[in-house]
Amino acid sequence: MRTDQILPRLERVFARLDREPERPAHLQTPRMSRHRVVLLGATLGIYLAIVVAVVTTSWLVRLDWQIMFFRPYEQWPQLHAFLDYLVVLGQRGPTAVMVAAWLGWRSWRQHTLRPLITLGVALLLLNITVGAVKLGLGRLGPHYATEIGSAELFAGGDIFPSGHTANAVVTWGILAYLASTVVTRRVLSLVSAVVSLSVGATTVYLGTHWVSDVLLGWLAGLLVLLALPWFEPAIAMAEAYVFDLRARLRSLVEAGQVPEALTGVLVPLLSAGGKWRLERAAAEPAERQPAQAVQPAQPVPPVVVVRQPGAAEPAQVPVPASATATASASASPAASVQTAGHQPAARPAAHLSGRPHLIRSERTPGAPAGSRRPAHAERAPARGAAPRPATGG
Repeated sequence: MRTDQILPRLERVFARLDREPERPAHLQTPRMSRHRVVLLGATLGIYLAIVVAVVTTSWLVRLDWQIMFFRPYEQWPQLHAFLDYLVVLGQRGPTAVMVAAWLGWRSWRQHTLRPLITLGVALLLLNITVGAVKLGLGRLGPHYATEIGSAELFAGGDIFPSGHTANAVVTWGILAYLASTVVTRRVLSLVSAVVSLSVGATTVYLGTHWVSDVLLGWLAGLLVLLALPWFEPAIAMAEAYVFDLRARLRSLVEAGQVPEALTGVLVPLLSAGGKWRLERAAAEPAERQPAQAVQPAQPVPPVVVVRQPGAAEPAQVPVPASATATASASASPAASVQTAGHQPAARPAAHLSGRPHLIRSERTPGAPAGSRRPAHAERAPARGAAPRPATGG
């Protein structure tokens, strides 16, 4: 494929990702229908029947021992390396991280926390139900069996039911449970069934679980998925509480009531999935202090410096205020109009030089009289003209 054809496709993909997330209006919350209730009851009946069969050491326990003696990992050793990796799809840690990443992206795109909260509720139910039965029965695995033909119950083990199998059913089945279309739900249901069956069969192949452990693990995961609609009201309440808590934290951050060190951590979390940006609330203006009255500057009477004949220094003679006012009024009538309470700026004192004033004719010339152009010796004088002197006189 040419590069110029790949780039437009990538641009369309990133343009779709950059669009503003929207919450689909056609999403419907699963309800506990009559069909689901019947299926849940049937699954629970089979679950209890398997537990009773193992406790009573029935034909199911004999089947467990027959397959254990068959040792599938010795019959097909070439599959051992591949199945060691395949069984990871049933481990709670890796699968929970992968599915949570996908559901987190869906939560951001759809502006809802329901996918993540539903995953958390499902895993919590799985740990409680499966963990209680494991610790209560305490069955040992095939590699730790002590008596041939025994159910190996109440011996301090924790393998009945199979946690890998139950976790594969719930973790991958939650994707089908949260699917938004019928076709997607059917496809994901098929994928989750294949993965959970493969993980269960792999544990039997590796010799880590009995056949009855795997059967009960499948049923335990299916019971959790079938019972999830009963917890939908609690999921909705949890989502509403989280959004309300986010709104309150936003108001506290905007009001500046959160320490700066904590604000830097909360702002990226509070702005995720929306257009909220931190805007500090405007601080209330402090009480203004009463302005102090400005005292007008006292006018400085003008002073005239007069040099007295025979005196060593010139004398300063103040000008009367009446004379100053008369001179100001005669100089500019418009300048005499003043606003109430306004005082004119003080004028600087006049300074008279102590030297006598000379007229232009009495000044010493700065340049000699006559022509200021220098004489050119190489230039001959014009015919019939007398030579001009170099200096005036």
